[in-house]
Amino acid sequence: MQKPCHFYLLPIGGIATAALAGLLHEAGERVSGVDAVLYPPTSELLAEIGIPVRLGFDPKGIPDDLDEVIIGNAIPRSNAEVGAVLKRGLPYTSQAAAFGERFCRASRSVVVAGTHGKTTTTALTAHILTEGGLDPSALIGGVPCGGKPWRLGHGGWTVVEGDEYNTAFFDKGPKFLHYHPQLFVVGNVEFDHGDIYPNLDAILAAFRAGTAQVGTSGHVVANLGDDGSRAVAAGHPHVVWYGLEGHAALSCSAWGHTRGRLHATLRWEGRAFDVETSLVGRHNLDNLMAAAVCALLAGVAPETVAVATSTFPGVRRRLEVTGEASGVTVVDDFAHHPTAVALTLEGARHRFPGRRLVVAFEPRSLTAGRNLFAAAYEDALANADAAVVAPVFYRARLGENVLDREALVARLRVRGVEADAPAEGVDLASFIRTRLRAGDVVVCMSSGDFGGLPRKLFKLLEEES
Repeated sequence: MQKPCHFYLLPIGGIATAALAGLLHEAGERVSGVDAVLYPPTSELLAEIGIPVRLGFDPKGIPDDLDEVIIGNAIPRSNAEVGAVLKRGLPYTSQAAAFGERFCRASRSVVVAGTHGKTTTTALTAHILTEGGLDPSALIGGVPCGGKPWRLGHGGWTVVEGDEYNTAFFDKGPKFLHYHPQLFVVGNVEFDHGDIYPNLDAILAAFRAGTAQVGTSGHVVANLGDDGSRAVAAGHPHVVWYGLEGHAALSCSAWGHTRGRLHATLRWEGRAFDVETSLVGRHNLDNLMAAAVCALLAGVAPETVAVATSTFPGVRRRLEVTGEASGVTVVDDFAHHPTAVALTLEGARHRFPGRRLVVAFEPRSLTAGRNLFAAAYEDALANADAAVVAPVFYRARLGENVLDREALVARLRVRGVEADAPAEGVDLASFIRTRLRAGDVVVCMSSGDFGGLPRKLFKLLEEES
């Protein structure tokens, strides 16, 4: 029996790195890792499967018996342990390259790319393929409700979230270039990640590089209703379109919401079939169609797609209800790009019809914190009845380019939104609580932990009830 390889993940606490750690562990390898801090849910997932994690970067803690160091893109070249790895000549690779080599190269890979909706589409595609008996492996950039962000399968299929962000300090290309796609999904393409892409053209070029990896036996699966997706996929010789348009390969003739659930009538190869899901919003109709096309191309029957879609549990931090107390529902959500914020709030209107919608938004990413997007965030947050714009997370790094919260709040008030920009150091949970009343839904939006705001706010409300 071959001796297990020892993989050391630097760092291990992110969703993607933790998911890779879980896959390697379940595949019989030895896994350990390090991080500065560890938060739920990855801390819980890693503890559950018994992967040892050391907190605090220290070159002395690097294992002597490792076979390969897997370095994530959150770690800079200046990290003390990275310096030791390079100085000692230890073998290293990136998280994306390690996953692609181990789980994609010999598999038929479904790579789900796009500016928005990747996590939900990846999770839904993996769910449908699983229910369809294809037994896929999967790496998801979020945690499915009641599940985990990875799946080790043996059916010859792999489903992976294709991130366009850079791979590592030594590999500035997008992660999805490592995944050897049989199917490459282009859900939508907009300008994002202003810290690494200078303009939209640079992002379009990155996505075109992804589609160029699809060979003659594969397909690019693209959203006919999205300008960026069309710009990327239109020139590819093997593209399968989906959308509301009747001439799309998978088209939608009708859709809507009933009792907080999305339903639609889809048509594929001349045959109509109905689907419904707990997902809500126009954007999730696109996500659903993308996942359906992938499953249909993989050989899953339309009726199986319909059944599997109806049982999809959703993904954590996508309009995830933290709890309800004192007549207020607290919701946790990952949305941070202005388009995602707008679409998520639109979906919340369908999920919670007739209720006052309060949004607490943290400009956490280097894109969200830039003043470049101020007008777009104004339009997005105008979909709420009240808005609290938290301090910009990376304000010190952004300098004069930082989002002007006070100006944004002033413009929102002109548009009839009850808006506030609390000062730095203010207890956000207490601040927001004073602005809530029975019947409200408060959606906490951030690409990070938001300082545990949803949990803290719910605890405050619970203590009063």
